[in-house]
Amino acid sequence: MPIPFVSRFAPSPTGALHLGNARTALFNWLYARRHSGRFVLRIEDTDRTRSDESQVTSLMAELRWLGLDWDAGPDRDDLAGPYRQSERGPRYAAAFAALEERAAAYPCYCTGLELELARRSALAAGRPPRYPGTCAALGSAARAARAGEGRVATLRFRVPAGATLAYDDLVRGPQRFASDDLGDFVIRRADGTAAFLFSNVVDDVAMGVTHVLRGEDHVANTPRQRLIAAALGAEPPRYGHLPLLVGERGAPLSKREGSTGLALLREEGYLPEAVANLLARLGHSYAEEGWLSTAALIEGFELAALGRAPALFDRAQLRHWQKEAVHRASGELLEGWARGRVPTGQEAVFVAAVRANLLLPADAKDWARIVYGELPPPDGEVRELIVAAGASFFDVALEGLPERPDYARLVAALKEATGRGGAALFRPLRAALTHRADGPELAALLPLMRRETLQARLVQARALAA
Repeated sequence: MPIPFVSRFAPSPTGALHLGNARTALFNWLYARRHSGRFVLRIEDTDRTRSDESQVTSLMAELRWLGLDWDAGPDRDDLAGPYRQSERGPRYAAAFAALEERAAAYPCYCTGLELELARRSALAAGRPPRYPGTCAALGSAARAARAGEGRVATLRFRVPAGATLAYDDLVRGPQRFASDDLGDFVIRRADGTAAFLFSNVVDDVAMGVTHVLRGEDHVANTPRQRLIAAALGAEPPRYGHLPLLVGERGAPLSKREGSTGLALLREEGYLPEAVANLLARLGHSYAEEGWLSTAALIEGFELAALGRAPALFDRAQLRHWQKEAVHRASGELLEGWARGRVPTGQEAVFVAAVRANLLLPADAKDWARIVYGELPPPDGEVRELIVAAGASFFDVALEGLPERPDYARLVAALKEATGRGGAALFRPLRAALTHRADGPELAALLPLMRRETLQARLVQARALAA
């Protein structure tokens, strides 16, 4: 019987889901689906001061929008749940007790000041600033005395001395750590809550997680988490550490720094398929460079294709994939962008006319204004094209403007009267009628526009060119 494959995404609900975390979620989802495995969503909400329930709702909505589903999570419990860490306190308490019983953990009564002085002393002596083991060998009487002073204990994990901790990273390959460089670390805070690295691995084990892809900022946690699992007699997941996702200035994307998030991209009108095609290629390469369906993204996801260098989030690349997504989008979706901005019933013909020039809903708004509304004064290249054409060009256009907007008849009249053709005819005409130097085919736009609108814009252009 094959070993089950289970991957997970375990965000903390302390801010909007930024693209670095979204990529991590996507990679784990692709990895699980590639191996016909399970994908689990766990909410790590033990930070009581920063966790926000509204962020949980938002986070789940953004993951669904991106196209990710989960086999178990806070809204889909199973026997391994609950999938909110705030509801798993009894499980952590049992694990703490088991470690204390096995002398793998001990209470630490050191104050913050004492720890800081020990850290400075180690640094001054050229040693790693690790915990010196002050409370590691305290007897029951000494512990009682410290508790009698009003000191509240944390719980520290006892790291074995003189050991070499080795494991194979799914992305970075063989890794080795000296246990003496770690020091005994806190697994339960003074307020009784579990530290991240403890609850994280305890839950992974309890939920049967076998493979985890996460950011390389977690590399230092891995030897500690493997020690915790071993002390509990459990097998930890196999970890793979991804290079960080950086912005255009080279800094890692972070929700604390207000970096671009899924919610913002969604509000701007980016399509989930476009975002997925971009994120799947940030730090991972596909044999096919063009557009990939969800099934193809899954089929082509391979650990060997993961890179080691930081991956750059580039807005230009996002726009490229958005253009590909819009090209494949349904008419119904794009008509939704036009609804309320064009006369009722004209959504389909409007979208057909401007589709090649749509990237975001804002573009539909702009072209709706050009076709049906008022234009701002022309400037820049548009103004130059109108002025260079001369007033006589627009006199002819006004004379040749048919009662019902007809692009072919208008162009024919202009050609016959001015002798112009090609760009010399089309560009000034476009500039006058749309105040744009480029855009959709005028043959498609003119039938949507009222004759009075066309006439007024030609009159304005003639006055400008005079």
